Amino acid sequence: MSTYTDQDPRLLGIKTKIRVVPNFPKPVSEILFGGKGLVIFPSLLTKILMAGIMFQDITTLLLDPKAFKDTIDLFVERYKGKNISVVAGHDGMEVRRECGFWPWVGDGTSVGISDARALGVEARGFIFGPPIALAIGAKFVPLRKPKKLPGKVISQEYILEYGRDCLEMHVGAVEAGERALVVDDLIATGGTLCAAMDLLERVGAEVVECACVIELPELKGRERLNGKPLYVLVEYY
Repeated sequence: MSTYTDQDPRLLGIKTKIRVVPNFPKPVSEILFGGKGLVIFPSLLTKILMAGIMFQDITTLLLDPKAFKDTIDLFVERYKGKNISVVAGHDGMEVRRECGFWPWVGDGTSVGISDARALGVEARGFIFGPPIALAIGAKFVPLRKPKKLPGKVISQEYILEYGRDCLEMHVGAVEAGERALVVDDLIATGGTLCAAMDLLERVGAEVVECACVIELPELKGRERLNGKPLYVLVEYY
């Protein structure tokens, strides 16, 4: 579900504060033919070549106190009073690559560009999750990349378009029967949200919903959520 069709005036303000940066951090020609290489699928290749890289930059949203507050308020209004005791956020995304914030995924048939690599770990899920948790009276549980948490952990591996990755959570951070919300800034292919839900459900938690600021609907990430509700504020095509 997206609130964007509900015409809440705050949504337009939020979307206008998200900067779309073409060809960041590199032009598409340099990414495709510059020797680093990516796995790209035919169903998106034409669009990529025509449109280039489109990077959804939320830092400009964070610079505007009203837009940032409106973003948090919209989520709080939805989840306050829903008996949610856990808000979980992760510290990485399934689409981070050398090309930035554009997911190279498609129909499963790769073309002759190989050796894809993740750009690195960032913490966008940690930006929105904690203030939502505080406002609704829930605890915030970080889901992190391997070897980032100091205590005993439970791990969940998952498959991405460029290989495998893993999320970890402290043992005992979430108890069986707790109601959990998974928060992130963006859903693209949906791989990391699925892993987060699997991790929470393995310890007996009930995942009530996934909540994201941005959705890229053409990548069909919500279809991978196995029917779990998804709530997003804005969409980019």
